[in-house]
Amino acid sequence: MENEPGQENLEQNPCARTVEEELNKSFNLEASLSKFSCIDLDKELEFKNDLIDDKEFDIPQVDTPPTLESILNETDDEEESFVLEDPTLLNVDTIDSHSYDTSSVASSDSGDRANLKRKKKLPDSFSLHGSVMRHSLLKGISAQIVSAADKVDAGLPTAIAVSSLIAVGTSHGLALIFDQNQALRLCLGSTSVGEQYGAISALSINNDCSRLLCGFAKGQITMWDLASGKLLRSITDAHPPGTAILHIKFTDDPTLAICNDSGGSVFELTFKRVMGVRTCESRCLFSGSKGEVCCIEPLHSKPELKDHPITQFSLLAMASLTKILVIGLKPSLKVWMTFPYGRMDPSSVPLLAWHFVAVSNCVNPMLAFCRGDTVHFLLVKRDESGAIHVTKQKHLHLYYDLINFTWINSRTVVLLDSVEKLHVIDRQTQEELETMEISEVQLVYNSSHFKSLATGGNVSQALALVGEKACYQSISSYGGQIFYLGTKSVYVMMLRSWRERMDHLLKQDCLTEALALAWSFHEGKAKAVVGLSGDVSKRKAVVADRMVEILFHYADRALKKCPDQGKIQVMEQHFQDTVPVIVDYCLLLQRKDLLFSQMYDKLSENSVAKGVFLECLEPYILSDKLVGITPQVMKDLIVHFQDKKLMENVEALIVHMDITSLDIQQVVLMCWENRLYDAMIYVYNRGMNEFISPMEKLFKVIAPPLNAGKTLTDEQVVMGNKLLVYISCCLAGRAYPLGDIPEDLVPLVKNQVFEFLIRLHSVEASSEEEVYPYVRTLLHFDTREFLNVLALTFEDFKNDKQAVEYQQRIVDILLKVMVENSDFTPSQVGCLFTFLARQLAKPDNTLFVNRTLFDQVLEFLCSPDDDSRHSERQQELVSLKPCKAAELVATHFSGQIEVVIGQLQNQLLLFKFLRSLLDPRERVHISQESLQIPPCVTEQFIELLCQFSPDQVIETLQVLDCYHLEETIQITQKYQLHEVTAYLLEKKGDVHGAFLLLLERLQSRLQEMTRQNENTKEDIQLKAVEDTMVETIALCQRNSQNLNQQQREALWFPLLEAMMAPQKLSSSAAAPPHPHCEALKSLTMQVLNSMATFIALPSILQRILQDPIYGKGKLGEIQGLILGMLDTFNYEQTLLETTASLLNQDLHWSLCNLRASVSRGLNPKQDYCSICLQQYKRRQETADEIIVFSCGHLYHSFCLQSKECTLETEGQTRWTCYKCSSSNKAGKLSENPSESKKGRITSPQIKMSPSYHQSKGDPPARKANSEPVLDPQQTQAFDQLCRLYRGGSRLALLMELSQNRGGDSYRPFAGSQSGPAFNSIFQKENFQLQLAPPPVAED
Repeated sequence: MENEPGQENLEQNPCARTVEEELNKSFNLEASLSKFSCIDLDKELEFKNDLIDDKEFDIPQVDTPPTLESILNETDDEEESFVLEDPTLLNVDTIDSHSYDTSSVASSDSGDRANLKRKKKLPDSFSLHGSVMRHSLLKGISAQIVSAADKVDAGLPTAIAVSSLIAVGTSHGLALIFDQNQALRLCLGSTSVGEQYGAISALSINNDCSRLLCGFAKGQITMWDLASGKLLRSITDAHPPGTAILHIKFTDDPTLAICNDSGGSVFELTFKRVMGVRTCESRCLFSGSKGEVCCIEPLHSKPELKDHPITQFSLLAMASLTKILVIGLKPSLKVWMTFPYGRMDPSSVPLLAWHFVAVSNCVNPMLAFCRGDTVHFLLVKRDESGAIHVTKQKHLHLYYDLINFTWINSRTVVLLDSVEKLHVIDRQTQEELETMEISEVQLVYNSSHFKSLATGGNVSQALALVGEKACYQSISSYGGQIFYLGTKSVYVMMLRSWRERMDHLLKQDCLTEALALAWSFHEGKAKAVVGLSGDVSKRKAVVADRMVEILFHYADRALKKCPDQGKIQVMEQHFQDTVPVIVDYCLLLQRKDLLFSQMYDKLSENSVAKGVFLECLEPYILSDKLVGITPQVMKDLIVHFQDKKLMENVEALIVHMDITSLDIQQVVLMCWENRLYDAMIYVYNRGMNEFISPMEKLFKVIAPPLNAGKTLTDEQVVMGNKLLVYISCCLAGRAYPLGDIPEDLVPLVKNQVFEFLIRLHSVEASSEEEVYPYVRTLLHFDTREFLNVLALTFEDFKNDKQAVEYQQRIVDILLKVMVENSDFTPSQVGCLFTFLARQLAKPDNTLFVNRTLFDQVLEFLCSPDDDSRHSERQQELVSLKPCKAAELVATHFSGQIEVVIGQLQNQLLLFKFLRSLLDPRERVHISQESLQIPPCVTEQFIELLCQFSPDQVIETLQVLDCYHLEETIQITQKYQLHEVTAYLLEKKGDVHGAFLLLLERLQSRLQEMTRQNENTKEDIQLKAVEDTMVETIALCQRNSQNLNQQQREALWFPLLEAMMAPQKLSSSAAAPPHPHCEALKSLTMQVLNSMATFIALPSILQRILQDPIYGKGKLGEIQGLILGMLDTFNYEQTLLETTASLLNQDLHWSLCNLRASVSRGLNPKQDYCSICLQQYKRRQETADEIIVFSCGHLYHSFCLQSKECTLETEGQTRWTCYKCSSSNKAGKLSENPSESKKGRITSPQIKMSPSYHQSKGDPPARKANSEPVLDPQQTQAFDQLCRLYRGGSRLALLMELSQNRGGDSYRPFAGSQSGPAFNSIFQKENFQLQLAPPPVAED
């Protein structure tokens, strides 16, 4: 095996040290001391100095790298931190923070003019996300590359590889090795070897940075020791000669590497050391004759993920010109996945990139590959059995062709398009964060190696076409940094830290954008965040502190840039653009202390800024986002609005303010002087818990003009309306003008208000004041609204004693004031009567009103002479009790129903009235024959039903009969009641239209359920799907019996396909399994079971197998469906056979008992008639029949006839035992019409016996029926058999089946079932047979 480089003395290239020494002598010491460093994304970077060109930053080292467990515990939504692969890379002690001549990897901005020119051209850097990437020129390395080309003829750079060292290959075969300080450490190779091997076409550094592999344009491979600079191997036979090395890559195993040549072949190189001799074994993994591979990428794992279960496979991704392959090199070679590209531009470059990402709390490798404008992501997992599964993730569709794809972290990728424009993309949201031009890099392309010009150009045209844009070896990433190799320079790009992004905007004087970006950091909504560590609260605190600093800077700049001269409007506009931003962010950060102290003091230096600041507070106060304000600011606020004559705004502000920030005495005085009654009431209520004083003040204003009979001014009318609203709020427990009264004060406030209203006299009453001044004033002001306030209050009353007393007391006062005085108009008295009618009509009414007054109320409501408020009085009658009102109209005004309906303006009231009038379930004593209701009225009722009670539409339509189907269908379609529309279409006869409507409804609900949405409740959606499916099945079942086979299939097969469609989607490999997959399968089986009754089983199977999804697949995909159908068939076949066997047994047992009953003789208890008590052998001239019953009683037929014990049924005389029937009178009642129609008596007290004929001579013979029927004795025996069973007899089933087969020979008992009302057993709801029995062949 491979040993450390110090363990063996190897011959070093004699020319390498000479060239290196010459180069080191020619370079400045200053350039050799320049350095580059990686950004540690786990630690917060402190950028406290101004960002200037070539500024270096001290970056702390990582003490403890995160473990695999900590990464597994991270959620995918959080920003994943990057771990520095080699912490020793950072050498902060030697950083020259004042160097302006060179640029390091960690430099904030490049000092070259091209870079500054680029920033001026691209406004994208100042977008919502700010400048996400930092673009820097590595001046030390760039200068040395140019110098090497001039001094030692190293040639132009051709390839770059980066680890803790940077290796740059040249066109003359040299490899220049630079350290983290951009100092040249090694120069490997020589120009003489370069003449033999050609240019370096590929480079690779192993994980521990101890070995370097160089691939050459003429096909040779060399391995170098990076510690000593010794040549370890020179490999010339690893692949076919005459082909250039396109890629060479170390794997995680330092003894294993992969190379790809211009012939399109891929080889595995295994390095061994046996007996001190270093060897290399080559194995072909993929031959170019099967398709040329032009890109390879082994999976590299970080040190903390070395124990990941996927690393043991040593995965390798290969991209050919037609497809992607993922193979495992260990433990044995195995292909795990192939993925074809599809259609693409033949000149586009295949790209591959691995990265470990956290998905569902598990870290797994993800492969990104693309060719053209679409990036695909594949997640690779290893299951418990050891197999690898590849899952396709959401792809990224672009509008440009790519030539490079690089992961910068698990959520952010950097793309380079064919016009050398860089795009920074957030992978999860697919949002473009930044774009920038990198044409100044003058990127090196690998076209000559893909065309294999060094060996004569013996490559295919397809590979040469791809090579036109190939830059695989010019771009290398390491530790979250991306290195770009130009013809004369090396550039590095990395993500800026969150502080650096904000400082970059501040340096561009974009303070508003910097605050917006900082707030996105604070809320966790920013993308590509670097440097924010700790929990959420800690991150918010750090960002908030930085935002406060920016706000102070923003306020200073706003004051400094204020125009000193010019119009005042210009100054106001300036501060209106800036001050609201300060207020906004202070309130968002919940820093009112900062806003009202330092910020307010700073802005108060300018009177215009102070005024704008105070006006900015208004919308926040009105929206209750700002409640507490310091008394000084509140005082200044009120004074400011007073000076601007904006007292209405002051009133609106006061009622939203915390009362503790107000000077109550000053505010009350100001409110009264400026007539701010809302604010005054608010201060009294909230500040002093005083609710009556505002009422007294308002009454003093409106009472004198009302008592004097004067017309109120507009202002007095507004005050009166405020007073009514205020009283209503107090009685309802609500604060005025907004909010609620504290719960402990609500009963007290109600009592105080009632006591105030029913006062006999006011506080400062004169001798001329009439009684109850407050009630009288409100009645004079607006009778109807005051009574409405009382009505609403009574609605909220509970049946406690005090509330009932107040209610009765108010009503008595109203009657005393209005009825006993003549200063109220009839219309006002009518309002009182309407109010009383509402209260008296309540079911829990407790008011007491004498009969005379009640008659006056009813007379007022029904008076046809008084036209005042006629419509309102009608509505009051309906609202009292809709059913009684409907009965009244139907009885006395049946011809004017449409007129009455037109008078009812309230839609809800009209709906209740029409429901009582039209719905048979609601009617009370309404004769349907007397009602002449046109269809338009019924349709109006149906429309109201769709609005107020859509769930009851179908039930109501089933009992309504007077409506037009077309108009009703239009109504239900208007309100999108699809089930009701389907019912009406079916009733109309359009079965197919009804089916299509339900099918469309089912498909839409299935799409909603199968959509991947976490916010939705899938159980509710599944229930909706099941309900719609059951309705659709019921529709198909109801109508299938009347359709032919083709029409049945047109119903059932679309339903089956609709249920199977979601399962087809979930069965695809790309889609994840749906959580309700099993439920959907169960519902599909329900459809199959239902349609099996009407559709032949072969037709169903043929239709399933003809489906393009299932037809091309394997039988296992539809195994569940077929087995389910076969199980159902077997179950129904077994059920039918068992039923037939049971019926045969029942028939045999029943016939045996029937035969025994018929052949049994009767033994009379006595030899005389039980009625006349004479011997049955009496001598009479007329023939007399002897009737003997099974109970033992004997009668003469004439005696029974005299007692009315006979019943004529279907031409036969049936007899009842007189004694048995007279002992239980209920026996006579059992002979109801339905039983007589059936031909049998079901009551157990009634015993029937056949008549027994005997006379002196020969007994008279009876005429036999032409059709065999059961005589009464057989009927009685049959009834006894039926009573032995609970429910319907199985014999009845056999009789029904035998009747359906036709033929008299199949009707042994036809006489007993020949009645017209015989009920078929198949009509019963509890009887179901899923398969009809096979036809019985007739003899």
